[in-house]
Parts: sequence; C-alpha cells; structure tokens
Amino acid sequence: MRSVTDPREFGKVAVLLGGSSSEREVSLRSGTAVLAALQRRGVDAVAFDPKEQPLISLLDDGIDRSWIALHGPGGEDGTVQGALEYLGVPYTGSGVLASALAMDKLRCKQMWQGIGLPTTDFALLEADSDWSAELQRLGGQVMVKPAAEGSSIGMSCAATPEQLQAAWADASQYNTAVIAEPLLPGPEYTVAILDGQVLPSIRIESNAEFYDYQAKYFSDQTQYLCPSELSESREQELQTLCLQAFDSVGCRGWGRVDVMVDHQGQFQLLEVNTVPGMTSHSLVPMAAKAAGLSFDQLVEKILAGAL
Repeated sequence: MRSVTDPREFGKVAVLLGGSSSEREVSLRSGTAVLAALQRRGVDAVAFDPKEQPLISLLDDGIDRSWIALHGPGGEDGTVQGALEYLGVPYTGSGVLASALAMDKLRCKQMWQGIGLPTTDFALLEADSDWSAELQRLGGQVMVKPAAEGSSIGMSCAATPEQLQAAWADASQYNTAVIAEPLLPGPEYTVAILDGQVLPSIRIESNAEFYDYQAKYFSDQTQYLCPSELSESREQELQTLCLQAFDSVGCRGWGRVDVMVDHQGQFQLLEVNTVPGMTSHSLVPMAAKAAGLSFDQLVEKILAGAL
C-alpha cells in the first residue's frame, strides 16, 4: 500500500452511505463518521447515498475514488463493488467475489468446512424441515439467522421445534436462505484485520440473549475487553485462525472476523465482515485504538487501499 503524505493525492472522494438495505440507519451513522474523519484529514470528501442518486452520477461529479460505508445487501455483497468496477472508480475494501462470498454465510461456512477451518455444524432450514430432528442434531439449542444479512438482523434463538419453526419464518422474510447453528457458550471474540495486519482481539460480553442489533449499536450495557485478556498463545492462535479465514475468502484491505468458543474451548468461525461498522459502538476503531491508530488515521489508512 502506498504511503500518502498529501491528502490531495486521493482526489475527490465519495463516501458511499445509506443505501436501501435493512442496515441503512447504521450505514448512515458509519458514513457520517467516516466523512467527518476524512474532512478533518484534509481530504476532499463528499457524501453519496445510492438510494438518492444513481451510481453513474459519481462520474458526473468527478469522483476519483470511493470509501464504501454501505452495510448489508447491495453494499457489502459485491453488488456495489461490481458497479464501481464497471465505472472504473477505485473503492475501499474487498472485491466482488470476496464480498459476495463473505456475505453469504451458508456458502462461506461450506467453503471453510471444505478447507478444514473450524466452523460449527449447521442446518439449512426450509418450509418442510423436520424441526424436531434438526434441533436434536444440533444439540437442542440453536441460533437461527438469514444467510445474507448483517448486524444480527433476523436472528433469534430456539430451543423447541415450535420456536425453531417460528424463527425460520421470521428469518425467511429477508429473502435469503436460512441456517441454524448450535448455540455456543462463548465467549465471543472479534478480530479486525487491516492491510494484512491483525489487530488486538476484542472479547464481547453482552447481557442480551445474544449479541443482537440493539446490543451492537445502541446498548451501553455491552462490555468490550480490548485487549481480550487471552493468554499470549491463545491470542496468537485466534489471530492466526482469523487471518486464515480472511485470506481464504479472498478479502483485502480491511475487515473483521467473528469467532465463538465452543463447549470444548475451541474457536469456531462465525463470519467475515467486509464492511464493518464505523459508529461510536464499532469494534474495528476500538481495535485500531489499541494498536495505536486514531479513528481519523484508521479511516485514511483504509482509503489508501483504494489508490
């Protein structure tokens, strides 16, 4: 990655924010924070909401590169990345294929299983699933989630066949495949990656039933430990696993890998986030701070990946 000494080298930068996904509110908050940081660093940056204007307007506006702060479908699944490739506008973060694969939890887990990386067993739920049998096979308590949503949207726990069917019905509203995974005891960890460097891990402790949308973005009761108080050897084990997971998907630039500890004390991969949140409650800025990077420095460093 090039080292930038003059912010004018970036040219005119569009911060893509908002969008049309169910994560629009969070994206607006992330994008607003990113925009302010870039402007404080002297970058000629403007906000651009794809819900309000077509992407081709980026060319009319003389945009040289884009900082993607769009979360969820349309912004994090390879769609906007493909459009920007077509338009010839450089952008931050992972490319088309990696973005699409990371967003699809089902196929990402299948890929990890295929190459031998640890990730929990799962069931693909459908209208005619044997709810009792699937629940029993996965240990009696499960987490149900849409395969292509983020921010814990559409997720819920189930411990009876009736609850499992209801959780499937709720998650299936998001027009995506629905998967169920064993409910693991935790703790949950998240590891940020920036330009091939693994940042200090964060341990997440939530009073909620699980680390849901409210706990992620609004609750002041959620506790974050960074550094996570793992032993040096366990921290190294976790960092190595997360970098392997990140690289196996083909990700680049920056991102975050989420991991849960199972009943045997082993790390199990949950998912890769290719456009993590950048709000006041977000985890990548927290890890960057522990590594000596301010929020503004982090934002500019991510942008440098689009040069």
